[in-house]
Amino acid sequence: MPANYVSDEDLAYHRHVNERLLGLRVNRYSWWVHARELADFLLPRRYKWLITPNQMTRGSPINQHILDSTGTLAARNLASGMMSGISSPTRPWFRLKIGRIDSTQTSPTSLWLSECERLMMLVFQESNFYNSVAIVYFDLVIFGTAVMLIYEDFDNVIHCYNPCFGEFYLDNDGKYNPTIFFREFTMTIDQVVNQFGYENSSTQVQRLYDEGKAGLTREIIVAHGIEPNDDARRFGVPDHFAFRECYWEWGGSTSPQGGISYAPGFLRKRGFHENPCIAVRWDLVSNDAYGRSPGMDALPDIKQLQQEVRRKAQAIDKTVNPPMVADIQLKNQPASLLPGGTTYVAGMMQANNAGFAPAYGNWKPGIAEISEDLNEIRERIRRTFYNDLFQVISQFETRSNVSATEIDARRSEALVMIGPVLERIEYELLSPAIERVFGIMARSGVLPQPPPDIQGANINIEYVSMLSQAQQAAATSGIERTLQLAGGLVGVDPSVMDNLDTDFTLQKYSNLMNNDPKMIRSPEALAQRRQQRQQQAAQQQQDMMAERAAKLAGGAKTLSETDVGGGRNALQAMMGAPG
Repeated sequence: MPANYVSDEDLAYHRHVNERLLGLRVNRYSWWVHARELADFLLPRRYKWLITPNQMTRGSPINQHILDSTGTLAARNLASGMMSGISSPTRPWFRLKIGRIDSTQTSPTSLWLSECERLMMLVFQESNFYNSVAIVYFDLVIFGTAVMLIYEDFDNVIHCYNPCFGEFYLDNDGKYNPTIFFREFTMTIDQVVNQFGYENSSTQVQRLYDEGKAGLTREIIVAHGIEPNDDARRFGVPDHFAFRECYWEWGGSTSPQGGISYAPGFLRKRGFHENPCIAVRWDLVSNDAYGRSPGMDALPDIKQLQQEVRRKAQAIDKTVNPPMVADIQLKNQPASLLPGGTTYVAGMMQANNAGFAPAYGNWKPGIAEISEDLNEIRERIRRTFYNDLFQVISQFETRSNVSATEIDARRSEALVMIGPVLERIEYELLSPAIERVFGIMARSGVLPQPPPDIQGANINIEYVSMLSQAQQAAATSGIERTLQLAGGLVGVDPSVMDNLDTDFTLQKYSNLMNNDPKMIRSPEALAQRRQQRQQQAAQQQQDMMAERAAKLAGGAKTLSETDVGGGRNALQAMMGAPG
C-alpha cells in the first residue's frame, strides 16, 4: 500500500467535518456576540472570543466592565442553589426503577437496583463529575447553554470536561435535541502527544515534540466533532455505535495512523454507544440550538447598575473634592487646594462675592436617592436570578409571626417559575448523564449481574432531589384543601365522604411527599388486614350472641325449676295466712 494512501472514508469524513464546522460557526455568530457581552458583565473567564494559539495575554485583567458584583453573586447563588437542590453530592438525587419496582423494596431486583445506585453515586463522588456539573449550572444561568463531555477513565471510571462558550458549536437533530457538537480549542504539543499518541500526530507536532524544550509548550488548534453515526459505512465508523467522534488538527494534517498515512487524517476517530456530549439549555425559542438565560434577562439591569455605580462614585468624588471657580486675579496667586479642577472667572470678586467657591454653589448630589435606586436595581437582579426561590426563609427575617403554611405557599409559588427549567435539566442533563455513566459502568464490569428475570428490561429514572420533592410536595396543598372541604361538609351531609377514595388519596399524598413506600400497605396486605378485622368483628358478634343465648337459656332453666306450690303460695300470700 502506498505511503501516502488515504482511504475514501477518511477523505469523505474529513471533508464533511470541516465543512460542517464552518457552517456551524456562521450559524452561531449572533449568539457568540451576545455571549461576549454577557461575559463582560458577569463571567469574563468562562468565555472565548477567539481561539488563538500561543496567546500571551490570556491572563490579563478582563473584568473592566464590572464595578458592582451583584450580578455575578446572584448568578452564583442560583447555580449553587440548583447544584444543592437538583444534584447534591451529599444526598441521593435519583432512583432507578424497573416498572413499579424500585430500590426501596426487598425483592432481588430491588437489591440489585440499590447496589447499582450505590456504585453510581460512588463513581460520581470519586470522579470530577460534581465539579463539572457545578460549572454546567454556572454556565447555564449566564449563557443559557452549557456542555459537559463524559469519557471513560481507567482510574475513576469516568472523567468529565467542560468546554466554555466560544469554543463549541451546537446543532439540533430532527427532534430538536442538541446531538451535534463541534468545537475548536488549543492544546500544547506535549498535550497532543500525551492525549492522542505520537504516531497519530502530524509531522510538525512530532518534530516539535522531538526537539523538546520550549517546543513542548507551543500550542496548536485542535478541532473536535461529535454527531450521530448516520452514514456509518461512508465514514468508516462501525454502525453498531450510535454516535461517532473525531479529533483533527485544524488546518493541519496527521501522519501514519493504524498503518495508513492520512494526508487529511485524524488525531482520533472512534464511536460511542451513548452520546458523550451532554448539552443543556435553560429555555428555548422554536428550534434554536442555543438557549436563553436569566443572565440575558438581567443584562439591562446589570448594565444600568454599573453605570449608576460609576455615577454615584463621581457624585461622591465631587462632594468630597468639588471642582472650584476662582476670580481670574487669583490665577497666579498661591492657593492651598486639594486635587481638583479650578475654573477662573473674571469679575468674580466684585459685588462682595468670594473670590474662591465651589463650582456648583450650594448644590449637592442626591447620593441617598442614588443609593436607594441602586438597591432597587440589585433587588431586581436577584429576583431575575431566582435568588428568592432559594432564600425563602431569609425573606421573613423581620417577621416573627410567619406560619409554615405561608412559607410553603411562597415556596410553591416560586417553584412554579422554575418548574419548566427543572424538567428541561432533568431531560437534557441528568438523564443523559446517568444513562452514559450507567452504560460505561456496565461495559466495564463495575455493575453486578442483574437477576435473570429482568435482563433486557428497561430501567427508568426517578428524581428524588430536594427541588423535585418540593415540586411534588406543592401538589399536596390541593389534596389538603379537598379533604378540608369534605370534612366541613360532613356535618351537613354525612354521605359526602362517599365521593372520596380515601385509600388512593392517602397513597397519593404519601407518594407526593416522597415517603418510604413501605409506609403504605400494599392493596393485598390491606385487603387481608381488613378481612381479618371483619372476621374478628364477626367472631366477636357471634360470641356476644352466644353469650346472650346462654344467659337466656340459663334464665329459662331457673324459671322452669322454681316451685310454685300448685297455686298454694299465691293463695297464702293473698290471705296472709302462714303456710
